[in-house]
Amino acid sequence: MHHVSLGGLDVSRIGLGAMTMSDYYTGARSDEKEAIRTIRRALDLGVGFLDTAEIYGPFVNEELVGRAVAGRRDEVVIATKFGLVSHAGAGLNVLDSSPANVRTAVEGSLRRLGTDHIDLFYQHRVDPGTPIEDTVGALGELVREGKVRHIGLSEAGADTIRRGHAVHPVAAVQTEYSLWSRQPAESLLPVLRELGIGLVAYSPLGRGFLTGAIRSTKDLDADDFRLSTPRFAEDNFARNLRIVDEVASVAADAGATPAQIALAWLLAQGDDIVPIPGTKRVSRIEENAAADAVALTPAQLARLASLTPPSGERYAEQDLARTGL
Repeated sequence: MHHVSLGGLDVSRIGLGAMTMSDYYTGARSDEKEAIRTIRRALDLGVGFLDTAEIYGPFVNEELVGRAVAGRRDEVVIATKFGLVSHAGAGLNVLDSSPANVRTAVEGSLRRLGTDHIDLFYQHRVDPGTPIEDTVGALGELVREGKVRHIGLSEAGADTIRRGHAVHPVAAVQTEYSLWSRQPAESLLPVLRELGIGLVAYSPLGRGFLTGAIRSTKDLDADDFRLSTPRFAEDNFARNLRIVDEVASVAADAGATPAQIALAWLLAQGDDIVPIPGTKRVSRIEENAAADAVALTPAQLARLASLTPPSGERYAEQDLARTGL
């Protein structure tokens, strides 16, 4: 597995998002043993960049990652996120990036992960009630104390990134980026490259849609988060299957799977971009890791560049309002 640098943090070129092992998607928490095997197989394959968050579960995903990497801490770069849990009493899905909340959150994450430091600590969503300078200042203190090695922002806009980076270097910004979510290429990447910040692409497989494994909304449980997003609404879902078929056609031409094509396309956008596809199965992490060896031709990249645009926004309106793009 090749390695790249995210603002000075050395990571595997492809990471692993652990969220779906514990929350939000169909099958979450259904097979913890397989999830742990998946994380350990990822490490065997050189996929050593793991992504989690306190809100996933909540809390149980960090515990799962901690159990899975026990005894192998030196093989893994652990990224986790804070800011969607208010530890002052307001509870879950409440934006709170106050310095006091940052300190409470890091102690909980360290305990659940079973480690004495977090390699990359992200603000999960920008808190409009706390100046970014205050939040990043608190993160900088954690870096100086050795509890955090690098800091990041998730779904932050250009102005917020510049202001935060001026207080303490930001190593990475996480946002949704994929063949059907390309906005970061225009609005975010130029700023990140100017500042020397890496981009971590979550949902690089279009929340699993681009793999071709989901052909009907009936394939998803009724409480699956994706059913609340416009792109998975019935009419949009049917129209978006055209994108899946187009990706599958390129995959057949390249002798790869649609998932590998989606990841290879992201890797071709620059060596400062790291996708973190999520999975809870060993077979899928093996498939995803193999994308590191897939080289797309100029003709294949041109075909992918002309894909049908998706129907529907990537998030429902209230969730989209919490993003910076």
